[in-house]
Amino acid sequence: MDAPKDHQNVVTIDVHAAKDLLNSSGYRYLDVRSVEEFNKSHVENAHNVPYVFITEAGRVKNPDFVDQVAAICKTEDHLIVACNSGGRSLRASVDLLDSGFKNIVNMGGGYSAWVDAGFAGNKPGEDLKTSCKFRPNIAKPTAQP
Repeated sequence: MDAPKDHQNVVTIDVHAAKDLLNSSGYRYLDVRSVEEFNKSHVENAHNVPYVFITEAGRVKNPDFVDQVAAICKTEDHLIVACNSGGRSLRASVDLLDSGFKNIVNMGGGYSAWVDAGFAGNKPGEDLKTSCKFRPNIAKPTAQP
């Protein structure tokens, strides 16, 4: 059996490369954000399988994550894995590689970088992004008297 993978075994691409792969190479987009984050806004045709759940005790890893992905994707499928900023998707990518998935790439910067690149349509970015410790809330301008 192969040795367990770590984050150094994961190929990370930027949002421009991810968009190109989605448009031309048969890649699928796996969004590992929470259902709430996904429902706020997401990449067109994305599949949502949360990597963690937000509970009263804090964030808890989804114990069925790999099985849930395996129910909708084959181990040979080409997947772009993304979250909000890149942390969860990197850990999810490691788990998928360790479970036998072969064609996994992590989207660096996550959905927030996708929005920042202008790929999410014409809604204001602040309305689409979720704050996290890596990307604090963007202050909205206040009206001047």
